[in-house]
Amino acid sequence: MRLHQGRLQKGKKRPKYTVSPPFKKKKKTRKCHARRLILWEKPKRKPQDISREDFDSLPKDLVLREVHCYICIPGFRTKEIIVVTTLIDAVEYPSSDILDLYDSRWQAEVNLRNIKTTLGMDILSCQTPEMVRKEIYVYLLAYNLLRSIMYDAGDAFDRKPIRLSLQATRQHLDNFSTKWVDKPQKRVKKIYKIMLKKIADSYEKRRVGRVEPRVRKRRPKSYPLMQEPRAVLRAKMKSA
Repeated sequence: MRLHQGRLQKGKKRPKYTVSPPFKKKKKTRKCHARRLILWEKPKRKPQDISREDFDSLPKDLVLREVHCYICIPGFRTKEIIVVTTLIDAVEYPSSDILDLYDSRWQAEVNLRNIKTTLGMDILSCQTPEMVRKEIYVYLLAYNLLRSIMYDAGDAFDRKPIRLSLQATRQHLDNFSTKWVDKPQKRVKKIYKIMLKKIADSYEKRRVGRVEPRVRKRRPKSYPLMQEPRAVLRAKMKSA
């Protein structure tokens, strides 16, 4: 944050801000006041993860904005969250937009899970570093292709692309990919639109408060791990 605001203030006269007093809790409030600003001072000691040059270039203090809200889910205790940001302009960046952005941060983890689990990149089969990089690039190309198709489906049928199913998109692409081979362009466009309609029908509604245990349902087999090449193990079995 200091590096970000230090670059913004470089070469400009620092504006004057009014820093608010410590925030007081309100039971029925979901968002904080728009002008809730705080002041963070530069530490006297340099942290270990930053160079001396970068540390000296940081401003002496940092004006930040607090966005305060309560998360109220039926059946659960009310949770209090305070989001701290350098976006201090409450008119250009409303509190609701910042809270929506904070709420969607988990989507990054879901996207990584889709690449590893849905597309099957959790186990790479290549042996050399160069081929492993190429394999990862192919997975990323396939992921970007699916996301672009999801964007087309959401744009064509007024759906949020982020709420469409990646697995359903992959399955529909596999099913329709053989139907537009050697077809005229008009026919291909019609088939593609039908595919987008099928993908748009996979719209997933937001399930608030959904909790799933991180456990495995099936028990693992009792076989040992393969720590030698298969040919060596076969030779040992034949010689036994």
